[in-house]
Amino acid sequence: MFNKVILIGNLTRDPELRYTPQGTSVCNFGLAVNRKYKQGEEMKEEVTFINIVVFGKQADTCGQYLNKGSNVLVEGRLQESRWETEDGQKRSKHEVVAQNVRFMSRRQSTSDQSSGGGTAPAPEETTDIEPF
Repeated sequence: MFNKVILIGNLTRDPELRYTPQGTSVCNFGLAVNRKYKQGEEMKEEVTFINIVVFGKQADTCGQYLNKGSNVLVEGRLQESRWETEDGQKRSKHEVVAQNVRFMSRRQSTSDQSSGGGTAPAPEETTDIEPF
């Protein structure tokens, strides 16, 4: 079977970086993905919110350089988690386990936003992306 997801969107919140008991880095963030479509003569926009999880060194990089509003390209796979609550209700959630996260915009640090400069920018990846 084939399970591949490619998304471009903006972070809905600052990334949350944590570590497993074995020391593996885990970074979680939300991604808003916009889709524009035409309905009759009117252009409409639909937003889908997706949870992303990143592991390892890439999780450290995401935690260090990304923040709310950052534009990223995420490649990964869709994963479903299922569990049962203490009162017996069955729950599930879907998230994308990222295998590759590309920064599409530069991060603005707090000092950049307030003073107009001063700190080193995040590494910038250049890529020519042509949609399908």
